[in-house]
Formats: sequence, C-alpha cells, structure tokens
Amino acid sequence: MEITPTQLILRDACARANDYLHRIKSRPVVASVQAAQRLEELFHDLPNKGVHPLEILRQLDEIGSPATVATAGGRYFGLVIGGALPLTIGASWLATAWDQNACFRWTSPIAATLEDVSLQWLRKLLGLPAETAGAFVSGASMATFSALAAARHALLSRQGWNVEAQGLYGAPELRVVVSEEIHVTVLKALSLLGLGRERIIKVPTDSRGRLQVDLMPALDELTIVCIQAGNVNSGDFDPAAQVCRLAKAAGAWVHVDGAFGLWALVNPDLSALTEGFTDADSWATDGHKWLNVPYDNGIVLIREAAHLRAAMSMSASYLAEGMEGDREPSHYTPESSRRARGVEIWAALLHLGRDGVEKLVAQFCRQATLFAQGLSKHGYEILNEVVLNQVLVSFGSAQVTRAVIDAVQAEGVCWCGGTVWQGRTAMRISVANLATTEADVELSIQAIVRAAEKARSRGAS
Repeated sequence: MEITPTQLILRDACARANDYLHRIKSRPVVASVQAAQRLEELFHDLPNKGVHPLEILRQLDEIGSPATVATAGGRYFGLVIGGALPLTIGASWLATAWDQNACFRWTSPIAATLEDVSLQWLRKLLGLPAETAGAFVSGASMATFSALAAARHALLSRQGWNVEAQGLYGAPELRVVVSEEIHVTVLKALSLLGLGRERIIKVPTDSRGRLQVDLMPALDELTIVCIQAGNVNSGDFDPAAQVCRLAKAAGAWVHVDGAFGLWALVNPDLSALTEGFTDADSWATDGHKWLNVPYDNGIVLIREAAHLRAAMSMSASYLAEGMEGDREPSHYTPESSRRARGVEIWAALLHLGRDGVEKLVAQFCRQATLFAQGLSKHGYEILNEVVLNQVLVSFGSAQVTRAVIDAVQAEGVCWCGGTVWQGRTAMRISVANLATTEADVELSIQAIVRAAEKARSRGAS
C-alpha cells in the first residue's frame, strides 16, 4: 500500500520524537554552548520557494532538539515543571490531528464531552462541592484571572453593580487581602482585572510562609481573600479552615492559588495541610505540573457556576447556542477559539485513576524528603520544613550558595534554581516530574555535593 505524504511526515515526526525521549536521560539537562550556537542557522531570509516537510523536520530535530532544556528527563528541578505521561503525549498528538476548536459544543462535541467528564471527575477527586463548575485554560495564571473575574462579578453583583456592563468606574470599591508570600501570577491577574497589584492588603506570614490569620484585617462583603495551597518556596499551605470560616461569616470570597499543591487534596496522608481548602469559593491549578500532562494546561474551578459564566460569557447573532442546560465551554473561559485541552486531562485521569494520582503526589513528596535528607547528611542546611515537594538549601553565605547553583547548572546533571527565602539565599529544588526516579535523586545529590565541594575549594565565601 502506498504511503501518503501525510503519513510520511507524521511517521518521521513520531520517530524523531521517540528518539528524543529515548535519549533524554543520557544528555545534559541544559543545552550545550554548541547547541545554542547552532540556533543562528535558523536566522535567514524567508525562501521564495518552500522547503520540503521532511527537510523542515530534520532541521527542527537536528538543530532544535539539542537546544531544548531536558525538562522531560527527570532531573530538572527548577520552577515547578512537570513531565508528561506517555499516554498524554499520544492523546495530545491525536487531539492535534483532530485540530478541534473547543469554543462551542457544536464546534467539537468530543472536546465538550471530555471537558464535562473531566470536570465531574475532578470535583470528586478533589472533594469539591457537587455544583462546582470549571474550565480548561492555558495555566494557573489564566485560571487565577478567571477565578478572580468571577469573584469580582459575584461581590459587585450583590451590591447591584454589573461590572461586565458598567466597568469599574464608579463601582463599589473591592479590597483584596493576600499573604506576603503571594505568587506573582496572582498580582498579574489583579492588575489585568483593574484591581491593582499595589492596592492589596498584605498579611504577614510565619516562619513556614503561612498567612497569619490573627493579623488579618476585618473582612466584609466587598473583600477577596487569596490563599495558597503550596507555597512556591516552602511548599506549605495557608490555614484555609480558619480563613474560610472568617470569610464566610463576613460574606467575603476566598480564592485558592493551588497551581501544584491543590492536588495534595487527593492524598489523605496530607489532610493536615489541606484541611478547609474545599470550603473556598474558587480554585486555580495546573495540569502541566503535578498531573503531568503536556503544556499548556490549567484548570479553574468555581463553587457557583453562575459567577464564572457571568464573567466569561459572550453572545452574538451568528453564534449558535447549544441545547438548554448544556455547558457551553466558551461561556466559562477567557478564550473563544482554543485547543481541546480537556483531551489530555481526561486521558491522564482515566489512566491514573484516583490511586494513581494519589501515588504521584506521594512520589513527589517522598523524593523531596530524600533530597532534604541526603543534603542534610552532607552537612548542608535545609531552610524549610519539607512538607510537600519543595526543598530550600543553603550552602553557607549567599555568595557560596549562588556559586553552587551556578556550578550545578553548568555541569548539567540536574538543574536547580535559586531563590531568597526570608532573607536568605537558597537553592530551590522542586520535584514535579513523574519521570524522576530515586536514582535521579541520588545522581542529583551527588552533583550538588560536587558543586558545593568545588565552590568551597575555590574559596567562595
């Protein structure tokens, strides 16, 4: 049977992708200087005559693949970057071949249905109220934006103000209460919504980065409170039960920034951390972090569907409406045209099941503990109580610690970033990739210790 041009292209792409993933464990995490230099070959005039698809794939692979950061390989511990379940890569390829616009139910019945099913599973998996609504967006940044837009609508509509129609000019003034450890993406969302990132009320945190409830201002029906499930440095959780109790009594709205930590709700061993988080009004999380689906994939969840729909819905004469009672995807997201992100979420949840998600969470926490124990045994100071997947390490002075981080990144066995935690410079290790093994952790510890010994021998102080 003759192979069509399309089959030839897709087979070549599949073979190159398989080869990339097969080799990723044996290559440095960072791109080499030579690989970076080869990127200059891509800067040329657009040709008059188009290039053959297989030649383009060759260039993309031979020039592009070596210039990637090996985040999929299991030894990248910067930011909070997950890997991708092999199944979700395949599901993503199939969804790309479908090329569906997930805007409406009538533009893609399968995309809408998989979102419906996934949201149903997520509600039960995370223990959220049965009426919780949601949507699939590009990441926790846009999920937070969407949730806070719903909060803005809800609080102002209770005052008789339609913010979507009338804007913020003359509107009752909203207050936003956050912890000193607020994530920068929440600030960005507040600025985009016209609520101002410099007008927020910041509440001091304790030694673990948790909001101190006794230092919160009085709340009222015009207040939004943002709390964290998973501090980006310490991994710790704000005291949600106390905050939600106060907010509920005052008529305030509580939003949870749970980009990775919200998944801890699945694991009963972490119930001391997660207590009270299901009592909030909205939640934001990522699929491309702890759930390990490909980029980009975020999830917004709202206790009352009407608030998200009011903040996000649109209508026009040429846009056909679905059946009465159906969830129309575009009425719950900032985007209109968008890819079918729910395909990968659905595939991951079905493949893992509740037990699999629980084990993923346990794996990341266990491996973070191994990092802390291993580095502590070598005499290095762990700055945080390792309650989740985040580890903060000091190697002495700020100068020495930065030198160790630079050396680790340069060697390329693993990649760890830097941060400043409560005034101290630290190496930040974030475990979020299902591909990470205990052997990867041990190799990484050895690389970090080598870098520390090298920094010490060179007299960094």
